[in-house]
Parts: sequence; structure tokens; C-alpha cells
Amino acid sequence: MRRYWITAAVAIAAAGLTVGLTLATRNAVPKPPAAQAGRPPLVLDLGVRTDPEAVALRRAADLYDKGKVGRARPVFARYTSPEAEVGAALADWPAGFERLRALARAKPRNALVQLNYGLGLYWRGDTAGAKTAWRTARRAEPDTPYAIRAGDLLYPNFPRGLPTFVPSFLPPTALAKLSPPEQLAYLRAHATDDRGRLLYGVALQRLGRQVSAQRQFARASGPEAEVAQAVARFDKSDPSRTFSKLGPLAKRYPDSQSVRFHLGLCLLWLGSVDQAKKELRLARDAGPETPLGTEASRFLERLANVGTR
Repeated sequence: MRRYWITAAVAIAAAGLTVGLTLATRNAVPKPPAAQAGRPPLVLDLGVRTDPEAVALRRAADLYDKGKVGRARPVFARYTSPEAEVGAALADWPAGFERLRALARAKPRNALVQLNYGLGLYWRGDTAGAKTAWRTARRAEPDTPYAIRAGDLLYPNFPRGLPTFVPSFLPPTALAKLSPPEQLAYLRAHATDDRGRLLYGVALQRLGRQVSAQRQFARASGPEAEVAQAVARFDKSDPSRTFSKLGPLAKRYPDSQSVRFHLGLCLLWLGSVDQAKKELRLARDAGPETPLGTEASRFLERLANVGTR
């Protein structure tokens, strides 16, 4: 397992069409090394922040990932935020575990802390304790990328992350000229109509703000908004939350390209690749040259040699 970033650029890809496909592969929980050997992965996500601390912590996390812990440690020590405290504790591994434990006790409702504490427990061979910490992360702050990553670890038979709604229309060309924070601010400011709310909701999804995305989708109206709301309900502990909505939508809008595309997309998270291909073909055939048709074709190309379980 490796640390992953939801970078600023992803927020804008969310408003466009490139979904990417790591979906048909499974993301197993990492096998820890022998007790006390090596260090757990460090999971930090600073979104589109560009302040000096965020820049420094990204650099320190990259150094940590590369095994250059001696250079990362003083950077973490420079700050007192939870992100820096977690980094400092792991940089001092294994002695830093007690510091991480104390931090977890002091901040029981901080998803960042609980997620990384769970990784520390897992690395020490305490799988049950790790799962408890990851469940706490999910419950404490569900509207964070840390809650999503905790779900990845708790439900390793699903692909990493969550399915993301893909609009049937292209984003404004003005976004391409803006910096990532400016892009997010632009989408927020223009979330005043159905299209704007859908685009902003997708950007929030890509930043791990699943609950906030649901709120934006709920403010929009029309068939596409209903599809977005269904997709944003996806929960690895209960996928029926999504399919109980998408199924009726497929009956109500049998010719909807968006419904077919997202049925296929969400079926990939269940490992139902053959059925997903059928839905994606229907989406492609409903308009091969449309944005969703083009994206469906990309999925089908990548899925060409992938079978179902």
C-alpha cells in the first residue's frame, strides 16, 4: 500500500470527464512486515491548500515515502497541526508509536489521526485494533478523504476510492486558465444553477468531500441530478444505497445515457465486470461522440481483457 494524494489537479479533472480506471482491480489490505520492521505508510491529504505549511508538509511526506526520514523529521517538527504531529510520530517509528497512541486518545474524532493510528496498529500486528480505529475514522469525519481511505482498508475487496459522478457536459473552458485553488473557488461561485451544482459536487467528490457533494447534488434537479445523487450514496458497507436508486432510474429513464453509464461504473465497484460492460456499451451506443459516450468507450477499451468474478 502506498500513500496517495488527492491533488489540486484532480479537482478539475472531476469537473471534466477523465475518470480513469483502476476500478476492475482489487485493493488488498497491505501485508505488514515483521513486527517493528520498517515504517507504516503515512496518509496525508492537504487538498488544494497552497499555504507554506501545506507545501512543507507535502515535501516532508514525499521524503518520508522515499525513506529519507531524517530530512522529513525536522519539517514535521516545525508545525503543531495534526498532520504534522502524525508525520512526526511516524518519522520517529517505532518509538513514535506511543506518541501516535497519545494523539489518537487526545483526538478521538479526528479522522486523519485515527486512520494513521490504525495503520500504526496494523503495522504492529494488531489487526483488530486497526479496524476499530478505521471505523472510528469513518464515523468521526465522514466528509473527509481519510474516511474514504479508511473504507478502502476496511473493505479491501472493493476498488480503492468511490465511484464519482461524470457530467454529460463539458466544464467551462475558463477553468483551464486558473490555478487549482482558483478553479475550486470558481466552481463554488458558479454553483448557482443545476449544471454549476453538479460540477461543484463532482469537484467535492474528487477531493474526498462525499457528504458535501451529496448536498450539492441534492440542490440540483432533473434526471442527471438524480443519477448524481444515487452515485454519491455509494457506501462500501451497503452498496444497495446506490443501486436501490439507480435501478428505478433505469426503468424510469430507459434511454438515459447517464443512467446506463453510471450503472456500469458502479457495477465495476462490485466486481460485476460483464454486466458493467453491457451497461457501458448501452451508454456508448446511445451517443458515441458525446462526452459520456467517449468516456464509456475508454472504459470498454481498458476492460477488454478483464473478466468478471
